[in-house]
Amino acid sequence: MPALKDIATQIRRDIVRMVHGASSGHPGGSLGCADFVTALYFKVMKHDPAFHMDGKGEDVFFLSNGHVSPLFYSALARAGYFDIKELASFRKLNSRLQGHPATHEHLPGIRMASGSLGQGLSNAAGAALAKKLNGDDRFVFSLHGDGELDEGQIWEAALFAAHHKVDNLIATIDWNGQQIDGPTDKVMTLGNLPEKFRSFGWLTLEMNGNDMDDVVATLEKAKTMCGKGQPVCILMHTAMGKGVDFMEGTHEWHGIAPNDEQLAKALAQLPSTLADY
Repeated sequence: MPALKDIATQIRRDIVRMVHGASSGHPGGSLGCADFVTALYFKVMKHDPAFHMDGKGEDVFFLSNGHVSPLFYSALARAGYFDIKELASFRKLNSRLQGHPATHEHLPGIRMASGSLGQGLSNAAGAALAKKLNGDDRFVFSLHGDGELDEGQIWEAALFAAHHKVDNLIATIDWNGQQIDGPTDKVMTLGNLPEKFRSFGWLTLEMNGNDMDDVVATLEKAKTMCGKGQPVCILMHTAMGKGVDFMEGTHEWHGIAPNDEQLAKALAQLPSTLADY
């Protein structure tokens, strides 16, 4: 298997090409979280690309911030869930790869529709509790945007998971400080997130989400913290648009597509030994 960093670079290439091809999509957060999702699907999780919706005996992943769908689709395709050539259909009419993942498309790897922000932690907590009740010792992972924490349902789910001791749940927050309307500190200050989650009864970790070694090590550490009566939250520091210099660190690339010239510039910064779709 190629090195994780090489896979992450190829996934970033897929992201910018998919969004450019559709003239629509969300490259910023997708690029920022590419290392995390690569680590999950190619190193950390026990999962089966044959895909069974119930996920028995497997680790399962829920994408809550569904607008980073190009990242999710690329990782699933590269991991063998479906043919990578299907990535070319992103956001096209009658495609299974819609702008936000949806279960009615029956796309392998998708366990929940994730267009409305704030719902993923509830889904992940419920799935993790079901695993505990069924005697399934595998883990449930989820990913959330930091701007998504403005949604009250996140905090209701956080209370639920702690109260019910859902200690096989590992939720990761993409703490990039940006959301669609600007910096999170200007839209709605998030405050001290580690202390907030600890006060809600969670164990917390922080990591550099754009350092593959740190991502893998922190995810593995989070697994060792499970089974101790508390859910685990990872606060992941990333740069929105990571890997493409003119997209990095700004909310302006949250949801716009590169033009032909910008695509060429982005791809030149993402050299890969793997094949494009």
